[in-house]
Amino acid sequence: MRFRHPDGSTVHLAYCTNVHPAETLDGVLAQLRDHCEPVRKRLGRDRLGIGLWLARNAARTLTTDPAALRGLRAELDRRGLEVVTLNGFPYEGFGAEEVKYRVYKPDWADPERLSHTIELARLLAALLPADVTDGTISTLPLAWRTVHDAQRADTARAALVTLAERLDALEELTGRSIRVGLEPEPGCIVETTADAIAPLTAVARPDRIGLCLDTCHLATSFEDPDTALDGLAAAHIPVVKSQLSAALHAEHPHLPEVREALAAFDEPRFLHQTRTVAADGLHGTDDLGPALDGAALPDDTPWRAHFHVPLHAAPAAPLTSTLPVLKSTLTRLVGGAHPLTQHLEVETYTWQALPPELRPRARTQLADGIAAELALARDLLTDLGLKELP
Repeated sequence: MRFRHPDGSTVHLAYCTNVHPAETLDGVLAQLRDHCEPVRKRLGRDRLGIGLWLARNAARTLTTDPAALRGLRAELDRRGLEVVTLNGFPYEGFGAEEVKYRVYKPDWADPERLSHTIELARLLAALLPADVTDGTISTLPLAWRTVHDAQRADTARAALVTLAERLDALEELTGRSIRVGLEPEPGCIVETTADAIAPLTAVARPDRIGLCLDTCHLATSFEDPDTALDGLAAAHIPVVKSQLSAALHAEHPHLPEVREALAAFDEPRFLHQTRTVAADGLHGTDDLGPALDGAALPDDTPWRAHFHVPLHAAPAAPLTSTLPVLKSTLTRLVGGAHPLTQHLEVETYTWQALPPELRPRARTQLADGIAAELALARDLLTDLGLKELP
């Protein structure tokens, strides 16, 4: 979906296909047929933006087989789909029964992360619509915090410098400009927007390497959108893309009924980092279970959990979502005289991890839900003065 900003520029809205995890190219093609095209039709659009997630095996097939890449491009066109952004954070296994800490491997100290991201950039340059020259890729925020010493930090910085150089060369070759954004996430080396400033400044390539702002992660860490964006602007760190998502919020976690409601979201597949702000600062656990099991977190202040809840359907009381944070962030990102980013991506990958009674029971229900999320995002954009384009 494309929108005209009042300044005349185009803002793209997509939804991320990591909600339909597929490890192979055949699986990706099935996504387009079974999920993406039905969502487009529900929205009554001739064209729908999708943020593709290409697992390592799928990316390798497309890289080594030019005919396969041409086939994917043709299939996108045939089904009324377009790609301007990729989700390069998960490497493989995102559909496994237990993902948890595996999603952070390989990290930016591993040469395979650089190799994979360069492949994704080349693929995106080939998949961009004919009238679009700029693409973006989101990637993990360096590494999970427990495995990143000074030597690995230096290796990661060098890898990002190399990535910027390869992206320069790619633009010279193709005329397509691809940028990559580190995506701050609770528990990682770059957990907050403030944490991103030093490593990105050290890379010193804001024209190529910037930040992917995920509004669920921002809210989980209790970051204020205005403070976060002001800090990035002061440091000249660009917001390459933004993922529109909402976290789980519990206002009174000490109450038994709130604990019971939260426990329904404690599931075995993904990490749901949980945070609260007390008088002495931010406290957190790596997952929701440990927060519920004992005294790991103060419970006299609100909790937020890294659980991407559907944008249009906040959980039932006594829980809610951080949709207000998303709205405030979006106002700053695209509600001003000029957009701070032109790539927006709805990213609710946890539909099948919701409590059983909230999960879609069929493809049709999932398509209905994703379409409803995109409709909400569309309405937020038009309320900010952007005009939806055909």
